[in-house]
Formats: sequence, C-alpha cells, structure tokens
Amino acid sequence: MRAANGLHHITAISGNAQQNLDFYAGVLGMRLVKKSVNQDDPGTYHLFYADDVGHPGTDLTFFPWEQLAPPVLGHGLTNEVELEVPRGSLSFWGTRLEKYGAAIQTVETRFGNRALPLIDPHGLKLALVEDDSGRPFEPWTGGPIAVEHQVRGLFGARVWERDAAATTTFLREALGFEQVGEEGGWTRYKFPNAAGVIDVRETPGERRGRWGVGSVHHLAWRVDDDKHQLDLRNQVIDHGGQPTPVIDRFWFKSVYFKEPGGVLFELATDGPGFAVDEDPAHLGEALVLPPFLESQRDKIEAVLPPLSMPVPAH
Repeated sequence: MRAANGLHHITAISGNAQQNLDFYAGVLGMRLVKKSVNQDDPGTYHLFYADDVGHPGTDLTFFPWEQLAPPVLGHGLTNEVELEVPRGSLSFWGTRLEKYGAAIQTVETRFGNRALPLIDPHGLKLALVEDDSGRPFEPWTGGPIAVEHQVRGLFGARVWERDAAATTTFLREALGFEQVGEEGGWTRYKFPNAAGVIDVRETPGERRGRWGVGSVHHLAWRVDDDKHQLDLRNQVIDHGGQPTPVIDRFWFKSVYFKEPGGVLFELATDGPGFAVDEDPAHLGEALVLPPFLESQRDKIEAVLPPLSMPVPAH
C-alpha cells in the first residue's frame, strides 16, 4: 500500500474577494501566488495564498462565493483550518490580530502544541498552531510579516463525523494515515515524515453539515506524480470510494472523492507548480486562466470584481 505525503492545499469558501485578500495577504501576510478562476465556475475567482514560491503544503485557497448563505455546521464537514506558525510566535500574532479587529479566542494546547483559535472576516474557523515541522518553506520578503513570525503552511484540519470508525478505517487503509494520538474527543492522524494532520471527532448528535460562506470546500493530499496518484486512486476504489478521473488543473493534477463521512478530498500532484505559467517574482499579480478558458478572457474579466493588493499592514 502507498500513502499520501501530507497536505497539499485546503480550499475554502469566502465572501467578498477584496476582503479575503486584505485579510490573508495584508493581515496574515501570506503571499497571493495565483490569481485565477474556479475552473468549473469561471465567473468566480480562485485565490491561492502560500509561501513565497507556493510550495505544496503551504497554500490555502478560496472560492469567493459571497452569494451563498452561511454554512450549516455539522458532521461530514471540515470545521477548522490550522496554520503552522513558528514556536514562540503566538504572542506576536495575538497582538497583531487584535490590532486589526480579528475575532480571536484564548490560547489552548492541542496534542502538546500551543494554538490560537480565531475566525476570519467571513466566518471561517482558523487556528494558528506553533510547530516546527521542518516543511519546505520560502519566506515572503515582500510581505508585512517578519520572517521569524510568518505562517509556515498548513498544519492541519479538524473534521466532524457521524461515524468516526468508517472514516478512520478509510484514512488508514485507503490513504495510509497513521493514528498518532487521542485527546478531548479528538483523534489525530498524519502521514509518516510529512507535514499536515487531520483531527477527527465523532458527532452523531449533530446534523449533517453543508457548505456556505466561511466553510471548507475540500482537503487536498499530496502525491509525488502521476503514478503515485493513480496508485492511490485505485486504493480509494478498493475501499469503496468513487473518485473522479484525473483532472488537469495545470499547476497540478487532481482526483476528487468523498471519504465515507462525506468530506470532500482531493489527491493533488506536487508539480508542475505555480511558476509553470508565471515569473516566480511576479506570482499572483495578473489574472491567469487555464488554456481552455483563455478565449473567454474578455467575458470573464468583465464579470470579476477588481482586486487591489493591500497596502502592507505592519
């Protein structure tokens, strides 16, 4: 059996695109490494925030579907995104987030890591988690945050499940996760020697969750290349999953499927990466369209709202 390599990206649903950009690039100081559109709904942006070069495992992405209602929190839904920050940096982040009006909560300890829960401007639950995973990371020197405090990438995600046993069996047997701890009703899983955890909580008394503004759309897991992706796709099928065919997203290739509890997963290749169609020094500055949409550029640009990079908020 082959295992995945940790988190590749997490995609969430936001409200107003400019407000999203102002918070993630201006306040959290993540670099906008790709400004594109949802390839299935090209009248909507797809915004990618990551480290300076967009290493797999560092990018949090958004579909700004501000016309949607708020989500219904419940089982079968990812209910929080965790971002890795350097050890000892939470006091800095608490002060900064309070200064810019973010809804922060009390620092807590999770599986031995200090974490600062907060809510983004559109209701997405986040937590900044102190860790030193040793992940590949390139600091964004053009951003508002000093290198010693910058967000390092995706620490993990927390999901609610009606039947945790079905999900956790699938995580272990289809994708190669290992259980690494239990605490406060949460069970943590990760991959050997790879950054990115998933915490699972059984919530049989909750209703079924539903996407909306401020919810996570899907979790994407890293695979090395086409062969690795196909091997894992076959494992998903062998364990009852119904994956899509491979879809070329141009910066990576994707396969989508739901785990037994209903959370949408993706298998995403590491390459070719965000620099395949842009100068690395100018990532995220221009609207980049996949080749099949290029002929519709004028129509697409006419319906997308204008975006301006935030003035660095120090």
